[in-house]
Amino acid sequence: MQLSHSVKMMGTIIDIVIDSDTPHQHIKEVCHLLTVYKNRFSANDNDSELMIINHNAGIAPVTVHPDLFELIELGKTHSLLQPSNLDIAIGPLVQSWRIGFEDAKVPDKENIQKAIALANPEHIILNAAEKSVFLNHKGMKIDLGALAKGYIADKIMDYLKTKNVSSAMINLGGNVLVYGDNPKRENGIWHIGIQHPQKQRGNNLGILTLKDKSVVTSGIYERYLQVGDKDYHHIFDRHTGYPIETDMASLTIVSDLSVNCEIWTTRLFGLPIKQAFETIQSTPNIEGIIITKDNRFAVTSGLKQDFQLLYS
Repeated sequence: MQLSHSVKMMGTIIDIVIDSDTPHQHIKEVCHLLTVYKNRFSANDNDSELMIINHNAGIAPVTVHPDLFELIELGKTHSLLQPSNLDIAIGPLVQSWRIGFEDAKVPDKENIQKAIALANPEHIILNAAEKSVFLNHKGMKIDLGALAKGYIADKIMDYLKTKNVSSAMINLGGNVLVYGDNPKRENGIWHIGIQHPQKQRGNNLGILTLKDKSVVTSGIYERYLQVGDKDYHHIFDRHTGYPIETDMASLTIVSDLSVNCEIWTTRLFGLPIKQAFETIQSTPNIEGIIITKDNRFAVTSGLKQDFQLLYS
């Protein structure tokens, strides 16, 4: 029996589809897990486990849940690798702009420079034996928004697999992970729409046909602040403190793990298009689609048979 459910959480709509003998029970369990993970990873809930670390910046290390330690460790590693536009220490910059919230604003240059100085992942001190995290400068803030949804999707799907569900789909606000055969199609394939970056939400540029994969798209159209005639999107350049200037409109990554998709969309978004494309092509276990602001697109070789263009 297949059951669908939607819940508003983590600042987005989360869609869950489960095919099993007891889907109502599994949906209930997934919603409980979503609440647990929200309370662990959120940078916007003042009493989340992550915020306890941020509140203790420059004061003391904080011992954390192994899941939180694992994600921070993974995020720090990829923040320090090159090329990478990922920076999990970018919290002060995100909080200065507040894009996506009612109090969003363009910060003054002094505040931006202060935020940039604090956004250094090298200053996140990890103790693996004690599972502790210390931010060694007061005012530092970790923000896992670029990674948490993917990590959570993987954790929930791993849980559902232990319950022997026939198939499942999790969509955390555009972060999609599918498992098993799609019961609505004879061939069992899932069809995942790739948003057209120049059109309203729900208008797809193309369709990906996949099984047992995750699809994550990062784009400048997702959240933005409009001041006068200028739009500011929510993906920041950690070096300038302003939204990334790029010819990319969106970057889609496909991988077995949703957190891998999150890592690579964030690491590569805003890089020169040729460099980003070549990096995807040469990195094992990921494929990608890059769409430019002038509606050109590039699909890596491993996806060409799985991508159907709807708009030319």
